[in-house]
Amino acid sequence: MTISYEWRSEFENAAVNRLHADGFGHEPINVDWRSRVQQHSLGWVCARREGELTGFVNVAWDGGAHAFILDTVVATDLQRSGVGTGLVATAAKHARLSGCTWLHADFEDHLAGFYFQACGFTPTRAGLIAL
Repeated sequence: MTISYEWRSEFENAAVNRLHADGFGHEPINVDWRSRVQQHSLGWVCARREGELTGFVNVAWDGGAHAFILDTVVATDLQRSGVGTGLVATAAKHARLSGCTWLHADFEDHLAGFYFQACGFTPTRAGLIAL
């Protein structure tokens, strides 16, 4: 199985919406991902297997030193195969090349092993306000 990782590559909204629904286990919704990432993100990474979108991560930023990964998603048939780690590694590489010195991730407790062990994040204290 060969997976390619592409920084800021073209994608179809429908493909990301299908992937998001599959990876997060919900009904497909119609989100304009292209407009969202082009307007608000440092970049994004698409993972592809034989041309098919199999993973995606959005890299938001503050315009300076801090980048943030959001919506990391991998097709269910490829979860726990290293694709997510490849997405995050590619995102980190390009955030660093863009001048960022910090990469942040917010995640649910059951994903701690992925982010801390597989991806190399360090636990930190953070705050959250539900809006």
